[in-house]
Amino acid sequence: MQKWKITFVDEHGESVDELFECEECPSNEQAAQLIRDRRLPVAAKLDLNDLEGRTDDPTVKSLKSQHSIEILSITPI
Repeated sequence: MQKWKITFVDEHGESVDELFECEECPSNEQAAQLIRDRRLPVAAKLDLNDLEGRTDDPTVKSLKSQHSIEILSITPI
């Protein structure tokens, strides 16, 4: 599996690099789900059905609006 470095701004405004293994380059939505699963395990269990299908990239938007987490880049390792 390919390793990917996802760089994002965390809830404290600091730039953070996290490594994840995926077959292909994750989209921003997939990267947001990986970050949410690792950094916010309780939030990962919440239901986003009210956003899914009604908005593009619901996990990206909820991380930014509720937790101030914003993805900056996704690069291969």
